[in-house]
Amino acid sequence: MSSLGNTVKTFTLLAALAGLLVFVGGLLGGRGGMVMALVFAIAMNGFVYWKSDSLALRANGARELQAGELPRLRSIVSSLAARAGLPMPRLYIIDRPEPNAFATGRDPEHAAVAVTSGILDLMDDRELTGVLAHELSHVKNRDTLVGTIAATIGGAISFIAQMAQFQMIFGGRDDRQGSGIGAIVAIILAPIAALIIQLAVSRGREYQADASGARLTGDPEGLAEALESLDGATQRGGILGRFGRRGYGSSPAPTPAPAPALNPAFAHLYIVNPLSGHSLGSLFSTHPPIEERVQRLRSMASGRAA
Repeated sequence: MSSLGNTVKTFTLLAALAGLLVFVGGLLGGRGGMVMALVFAIAMNGFVYWKSDSLALRANGARELQAGELPRLRSIVSSLAARAGLPMPRLYIIDRPEPNAFATGRDPEHAAVAVTSGILDLMDDRELTGVLAHELSHVKNRDTLVGTIAATIGGAISFIAQMAQFQMIFGGRDDRQGSGIGAIVAIILAPIAALIIQLAVSRGREYQADASGARLTGDPEGLAEALESLDGATQRGGILGRFGRRGYGSSPAPTPAPAPALNPAFAHLYIVNPLSGHSLGSLFSTHPPIEERVQRLRSMASGRAA
């Protein structure tokens, strides 16, 4: 799908999410419920617009790099940002063995890129460049903001459905505010529909960031190999990151890995799903299948070679 087609699809899905939110509010609370649902969504979006980066970084235990720290990482990001015409983002490290990375921030001027210590240990410069180009493409395409909006509206729908459920169980409900059957259907199905739409948005943006990142580096194969390395390490529990193959964790006596602290609410931000192995199936995955992403990238590479 073209970049324009992907963008149209994304905003169509966002409109569907917003419409679902207003519909659920109306079904559960009439016209007043519709207004309250809309106000609630606007308020939540306003909050996360300003705070999305700090929330994501804090929830994932990220620490901002000091001047002169990890020059390898800083050099790659600086070169890619200049090539993409972006301001230099803030750089963060997450001291965890699982190899992964994500970008956050409401716009390129307030962007941040975070990587785990595991990904620095696992990857050579070519693979790491592909990963970071993918993340900077998220920044340039405003995916960090789009993903936050989708997650916020989806969360609002689930919250309203849960409040309605508690009201029906403990406080009864006013039969003038829609039919009881309709309310039950909304309580059960609306959060599922919201989740499916939200995940469709996330998967579409991942495909686009892969393509944009490959164009930025001119090396689709590098990103394809990086995704394969990430997928293999994730399936093995990130064990390569524990032993420091290439530098960051190369001390003779590595410190024990911290207790698991990955927050499922931010899984959609990472370049690969940090919760692989815990998924209920591809329908409920925040990311498209690695095999499909790799195939698309190698199709780009073969097209360039031709």
